Amino acid sequence: MPTLKEIMTKDVETCTLLDNVYEVAVKMKEYNVGSIPIVDGEKIVGVITDRDIVTRCIAEKHPASSKVEDIMSKELITIAPDSDAAQAAQLMADKQIRRLPVVEGGRLVGVVSLGDFAIRESLEAQASIALEEISESHFSNKPC
Repeated sequence: MPTLKEIMTKDVETCTLLDNVYEVAVKMKEYNVGSIPIVDGEKIVGVITDRDIVTRCIAEKHPASSKVEDIMSKELITIAPDSDAAQAAQLMADKQIRRLPVVEGGRLVGVVSLGDFAIRESLEAQASIALEEISESHFSNKPC
């Protein structure tokens, strides 16, 4: 089983606490991503997702100029780069997340997503299991 440092995305776009929600959304569009880690120096302090922008900013009528600190997810679920892909997939399924920051000594070193598993044939089953568990929870617990 490969370790995360072998499959993770290493060149991760980030924003800082000085950025606002609009700047994060522009970066998401520019890089075609749905999640941007928020860093203070090299230390990860939060993550803001496209869903965070919709539910915590737009739906609550906050302006796009809002500080990322007010919108981002601060309770981080992270994993070490030496962890294996099965551990990451299980953690993602357990915590119902599609992207997982890879952190070493508090410093962001990469991100692993379900897509990273899916592009490696040997890990495709792990991605399928994690996605199935994430999807089941989202659809079974939430009314439309």
